[in-house]
Amino acid sequence: MAAEPVLRVLSRMRSLILDDTVLVRAVGSGRIRGQQTKWRRVELRWVDLKGGRSLQVTAYDDTQAFTSNHPIGDEARDAVDDLLDEPFANWHVETTTEQHQVKVTRKQEAFLHTAAREEQVEPTREHDMAKQRLLPEDDPVLVALGISDKDGRIKPTRQAKYRQVEEFLRLLDTGITDAIKSGHLRKPTAGDPLRVVDLGCGNAYLTFAAHRFLSHVRELPVHLTGVDVKEQSARHNSDVAAGLGISEQTDFVVGGIGDVVLERTPEVVLALHACDTATDDALARAVDWEASLVLAAPCCHHDIAAQMRRTPTPSPYAMVTRHGILRERFADTLTDALRAALLRLHGYRVDVVEFVESQHTPRNTMLRSVRTGKKVTGGGARKEYSELVEAWAIRPHLAVLLDEV
Repeated sequence: MAAEPVLRVLSRMRSLILDDTVLVRAVGSGRIRGQQTKWRRVELRWVDLKGGRSLQVTAYDDTQAFTSNHPIGDEARDAVDDLLDEPFANWHVETTTEQHQVKVTRKQEAFLHTAAREEQVEPTREHDMAKQRLLPEDDPVLVALGISDKDGRIKPTRQAKYRQVEEFLRLLDTGITDAIKSGHLRKPTAGDPLRVVDLGCGNAYLTFAAHRFLSHVRELPVHLTGVDVKEQSARHNSDVAAGLGISEQTDFVVGGIGDVVLERTPEVVLALHACDTATDDALARAVDWEASLVLAAPCCHHDIAAQMRRTPTPSPYAMVTRHGILRERFADTLTDALRAALLRLHGYRVDVVEFVESQHTPRNTMLRSVRTGKKVTGGGARKEYSELVEAWAIRPHLAVLLDEV
């Protein structure tokens, strides 16, 4: 398989994508080293709408999918040209008779591998295809957790929980992939599985979902520990694990986030909807453990909000804090901004992303952090953080835990 000029190869793929009689599906993913794509992944296929045949483009960022339809003709051609101009490292183009895999290098060369299908397939033109799920509705974990019924269908009252599970797994998937690719997280082996801890796991909906996804979908060896202060939760979760046949790959510990003792240091730390400063406790433990990947979804934010009520508002922000609801919302934002800043100072690359859509819960922020090991000892980032806490006369609980006061 010899290298070819990238424009020549992508021009051939363009012709196939724009041929609505042969295209089954096209997928662009990855990015050329040293370049940045607008989307993490794009999928293209032709669909039949009331107004006629259109090219459907589904574009994914780190948290959501965005779907657009482009009528056959100039609009579809423009959409394809825009996407082919993106520095995607991989293109996979499926037609009715062939499958084409394109790998693009940073030297603007392309390697094309084409394989003939054993049998000709017909494209699916329906507009409303079932959304690809990371865990199908009939997955044994979802049935065991009571999210799906015994027939493998999501219960009407558990739709929001299922959506939460799916969105969490998408964020976990992206975080694991990026951390391994960047070399900040080792690739686990059967003899040394990935060590994951869920701090404040409760009834462990997301704990079990994470284990199932990592072990069965990603096919990664993993050992997952759930930590909660309630003995009842540990017993319940241990029973669920036994029923699923994963007792040897999971364990549940009774203890507080700040003082729990684990046999081995975890590499991935989850803290999902830990209340108020419990999120800070979890982040501090993750930093102390030097965890490679941290996913934290804060719940309520009382600490900074209470401090803001006791101290004068710095000029010119009086209008922001004059009304209680605005002050509380601003305190939420300020709290998570300070958490992200502190993690950065302690050697983490932090992305603050949407966890689930706001109509499902007002607490929809996720801090996804990858440890780079490059602590910030001075410069603009530390100065920016210091000026912010001094201006508002606040003392973040995470700062206290990390000795940053």
